[in-house]
Amino acid sequence: MSGIFDEALMLQRLEPLVPDGERLSAGIHAVTLQVNQKKTSYFDVYVGLTDHYLLVAECEERKYLSELYRIPDLRKTVAEDLGTVFPLSEIQDCEVKKGIMGAVNCSITLKNGGFLKLQLPKRGGLGGGMPHHGEYRERIIAALSVR
Repeated sequence: MSGIFDEALMLQRLEPLVPDGERLSAGIHAVTLQVNQKKTSYFDVYVGLTDHYLLVAECEERKYLSELYRIPDLRKTVAEDLGTVFPLSEIQDCEVKKGIMGAVNCSITLKNGGFLKLQLPKRGGLGGGMPHHGEYRERIIAALSVR
């Protein structure tokens, strides 16, 4: 689990999603709490920000629920339900509330009716693998709060 708190891995997952002409200005580890207002969701994700886009990518690929029995993981991901690249202009509303242990919960409603609830933890893990987490988290919250 601690391997996901690594800025290099985060960049490896987010960089391919960055649209042409954009530059990643912030990226953090987060957790999905809900997708499309009907599904409880709990995936570790990386959330990235460019000037015009919000990016969401799962931290790790999930292929099997159990390596021992090789049971396929057929749960839908955020990418399958909503996508991975969201134009900031398509965010209709974002409700930002305090969560547990200093986390911030962002309930994002898209103009097309899509919904995503993210939890942005206060810290980026132990061991200093994400030294810019606090600064980037505030940048993402500020960008979402103006919606």
